[in-house]
Amino acid sequence: MSDPSPAFGGETPSRPRGPLRTAVVWEVLKDALDRRVKAAGSDALDVLDTGGGTGNFAVPVARLGHRVTVVDPSPNALFALERRAAEAGVAERVRGVQGDVHGLFDVVDRGGFDAVLCHGVLEYVDDPAEGVRNAVDALRPDGALSLLAAGLGGAVLARALAGHFTEARQALTDPAGRWGDGDPVPRRFTAEQLTGLVGAAGLRIAAVHGVRVFADLVSGGLVDTQPGALDALLKLEAAAAELPAFHAVATQLHVLGEKRG
Repeated sequence: MSDPSPAFGGETPSRPRGPLRTAVVWEVLKDALDRRVKAAGSDALDVLDTGGGTGNFAVPVARLGHRVTVVDPSPNALFALERRAAEAGVAERVRGVQGDVHGLFDVVDRGGFDAVLCHGVLEYVDDPAEGVRNAVDALRPDGALSLLAAGLGGAVLARALAGHFTEARQALTDPAGRWGDGDPVPRRFTAEQLTGLVGAAGLRIAAVHGVRVFADLVSGGLVDTQPGALDALLKLEAAAAELPAFHAVATQLHVLGEKRG
């Protein structure tokens, strides 16, 4: 993995915005796309972003030269995506379609994509296994799936550190990983659950990373005011992301799956 330390103050072809939230995922995804480019012998891939919203990943992927289809249920998000793509000069490479992962093949073709992004989707769908299967069915042979979902351990740790011990225990024992009725996240996962879903859908697990292991626990004031703190925190996140010991306390979990040709 390349060094994610520079902050992405502006959106560049190699890095999207929001370093603490996206740096680890972006580096893994970009490496996977680069490998697919070399294997396919084509500079432009077809990428599907399910639940891609306003284009946090879709627009930077398009700036790498790839063609991106974003499927999202929100017309407002798709309108913002269109405007964002135009401002970035990649409108001709980004297409927004209203829909969701369960009805995916009502709006896109099976087996039509070199890579599929499924970020922040499984938490909200009725059947996560079906969502993963549909994402996999959209892949071409040797395609890659980038799956990002909320981590159970991170939520438990955050509630406990905030002094909400009963809620932390509730999240730990609840089948969906929710800490109470006021929890805005409908479902959380362990790394084993996510890799199980990806493996059951027929993909090889290429990598598992913990995302935001420390970032959500560190004071924003410290990062903003201490010289070099953001850079150092980004390097720490990158170093911890691949270590299984830290997957259990990450706010999010990222799984990269590869479809056998």
